[in-house]
Amino acid sequence: MNVRPIKNKKDYDRALARLETIFDAEKGTNEGDELELLSMVIDIYEKEKYLIDFPDPIEAIKFRMEQMDMRQKDLVDLIGFKSRVSEVLNRKRKLTLDMIRKISEVLSIPSEVLIREY
Repeated sequence: MNVRPIKNKKDYDRALARLETIFDAEKGTNEGDELELLSMVIDIYEKEKYLIDFPDPIEAIKFRMEQMDMRQKDLVDLIGFKSRVSEVLNRKRKLTLDMIRKISEVLSIPSEVLIREY
């Protein structure tokens, strides 16, 4: 077993190639232990180098609405009047704390996403 920290792209590519080679290793074997450690090292590197930021709050709402087959009128109970829903989705009105709480609960969008600037 030769698991080392990943310091650059070359190390990362080498680690991915090795991971692919031992991917089906059984737990409790030397290769199984190497697979587990290598996975952790790759995960740490990817989190540091390829950090994925939260999506835009309005885009997150629109995406979730599409997934749930919802229309703007379905948000009236969460946001308020039909015109207010339109203003929020067109970025003319900011989300309030009350809106964020309701949207987060009903649409299952983390509040950390909804409180971001847009």
